Amino acid sequence: MAGACPPGGPEDRAARVALTWLAEPGNRAVWTLVEQAGAPATLDRLLGGDIPDTRLRAAVAARSAAGDARRMAEIAMRRAERLGARLVVPSDDEWPRRVADLATLELDTGGRINADTRPPLCFWVRGSWPLGEALERSVAIIGARAATNYGIHVTGELASAISRNGWTVLSGGAFGIDAAAHRGALSAGGRTAAVLACGIDRPYPAGHTSLFDRIAESGLLVSEWPIGAEPLRHRFLIRNRVIAAATAGTVVVEAAARSGAAQTMNRVLALDRPAMVVPGPVTSAMSVGCHEILRNNPYARVVTCADEVLEEIGRIGEYYAEAPRGPERRHDHLDEETALVLETLPRNGSVTPERIAAEARLDLRTVLRRLSLLEIAGLVVRTADGVALAPAPGRKRHDAG
Repeated sequence: MAGACPPGGPEDRAARVALTWLAEPGNRAVWTLVEQAGAPATLDRLLGGDIPDTRLRAAVAARSAAGDARRMAEIAMRRAERLGARLVVPSDDEWPRRVADLATLELDTGGRINADTRPPLCFWVRGSWPLGEALERSVAIIGARAATNYGIHVTGELASAISRNGWTVLSGGAFGIDAAAHRGALSAGGRTAAVLACGIDRPYPAGHTSLFDRIAESGLLVSEWPIGAEPLRHRFLIRNRVIAAATAGTVVVEAAARSGAAQTMNRVLALDRPAMVVPGPVTSAMSVGCHEILRNNPYARVVTCADEVLEEIGRIGEYYAEAPRGPERRHDHLDEETALVLETLPRNGSVTPERIAAEARLDLRTVLRRLSLLEIAGLVVRTADGVALAPAPGRKRHDAG
C-alpha cells in the first residue's frame, strides 16, 4: 500500500502535514500506523473512520468537522513557500537522527502528554542551515521565564562560550532563560535554534518577533505544527520532548517547582542524555526546581561553566574542564614535614633551628635538612640569629645578616 507513495514524495509529505493537523504531534497511535503502512495510507484510514483508538477517533472527527485535512495541508504548504520555510521529513538528508530515540521513550507518569511522546512526522524549518547538521552538535539551554538577573547572566555566559566552540545553542524562544540563551549565542556570532510550539509564521511571544528574525537569519526556527498553528498551552509540553531528544544534552539554569523545564529534564533523563543543572541560591524560588532535580536524580550533573558543559556532551577526551583552584602559593607542593617546619617560622623576626624543632615536634636533624630545602626553594633565609621567612617578592628584609 505504501509502495505507490514513496517516502519523501509529494503525497507522503502532504499526508504528514495533514496528519499533524488532524492529531497533535507525538501521537502514539498515528506514529505507529505511519510506521506500519506509510503516511498516505494512514491518512486514508483515519479519514475513513477506521480508527480503533477511541480518543484518536474523536479527535479526528472534531478536526474534520472544522475543515478538510488535505485542503489544510495544501494551504499550509503554500503559505510556507511564501514565508521561505521548508518541510523536512524523515527521508530527507537533513532529518535530525536523534529524534528517532523517541520511538522507545516510555515514561512511568500518567497523562496523555506523557504517553504520546513518539517521534515527529515532519518539521517546518525557517533558516538556511541543514536541520540535521545544526542539531548534530547542539545543546539545549532551558529555564524559567521569570528569570533572575543571576540566571540571565549565567545563561548568556554559557551560551556565548558554547557557541564559540562550534555548538548550536537550542532553546524554546520564550522570555527569560530561553531568550538569554538565544541572545548569548547570537552575540558571539554563533548558531542558535528555537523550537516553537506554534506555527513558525506566528512568533510567540510577540515581543520576540525581532529576535526570531535574527535567529532565522543566522540559525533556525523549527516547529512540528503547520503554518498558522496557535501556541496552545499543552503544545509547549508536547514540544519539550523534541528539545530533550534532538540535542546532545540539556542544561537547565533556573526552574521553579513543577516547571516545564523540570518536565523536559524528566525526558532528558529517560532518554539517557546528559542532564546538567546550574545550581542557584537556596533562597531563590527560581532555583527550587533545579535543586529538586539534583536531589531526586543521581544522574543529573552540576555544571557551573561552559567547559563543564562541553566535557559532558563532547566526545571522550574532546574537552577537559580543569578543577577549580585557588591562587597558586609557593609552598603548595611541599611535603608534610617541610610544610610543618615552614609553618613554625614566625611571620616577623628570626628563630633558631632548635626552637623550630621544639615547636614542630621534630628532631633537630630533620629540621636542619628541611630548612636547607626551604632555603634552596627561596622560602627561608639565613640570618645572624638563625633563620627567617624570605621576604615576599618586591619587599626587602632588614634583619637578614
